[in-house]
Amino acid sequence: MRLAFESVSYSYTGGDTSKKRGRKKKEERRADWGNAPDAVWALRDVSLAVEPGEFLGVAGHTGSGKSTLIQHMNGLVHPTVGRVLADGEDLADKAVAARVRGRVGLVFQYPENQLFANTVYDDVAYGPRNMKLPEEEVDRRVREALVGLDAGAIGKRSPFDLSGGQQRRVAFAGVLAMEPEVLVLDEPVAGLDPLSRADFLALIGSFHAAGMTVVMVS
Repeated sequence: MRLAFESVSYSYTGGDTSKKRGRKKKEERRADWGNAPDAVWALRDVSLAVEPGEFLGVAGHTGSGKSTLIQHMNGLVHPTVGRVLADGEDLADKAVAARVRGRVGLVFQYPENQLFANTVYDDVAYGPRNMKLPEEEVDRRVREALVGLDAGAIGKRSPFDLSGGQQRRVAFAGVLAMEPEVLVLDEPVAGLDPLSRADFLALIGSFHAAGMTVVMVS
């Protein structure tokens, strides 16, 4: 899958349209361009393409818009100005975005905070089951997604009883079980100890070596 950003800009505030009556206009940090000159722009006129099989790194300071950028890649948010295309189709179309979310796996920072099921197996199986796949296919995906973990030994355990590194592996597996073509990672090794960090980066590298497109924020 090819993802293309065409002159994308994004504002969380939306400028004049989001003002409440009687609220004093803020003078600080105004954008000096665009349709809403009073807005604070998280992204400003971004154009780029993520080609199939590419490993793209996105680096920048905290608050520079990295997470906002990658949330556009599966239609989680939509540009205020510009377009994001997946294989030429506009992600602003709800039907297109729904199809693409199964092909672009987005792993948020500290994904272990999103664990919710009673067992590791059920947590990883949630996405495939939501896709209405046969249980045999769900089982295959769960076992293959739990790379580096013994699915038989760990599957019935609560994810909340695992170590921090294992919890992140399980949360990561929940995205891998969807078998995405593009893997988008928001600071995937943040907060991990050096050994877990090295293991996790090696794991990501192995997926890219196998042909998966990877976008990683740092």
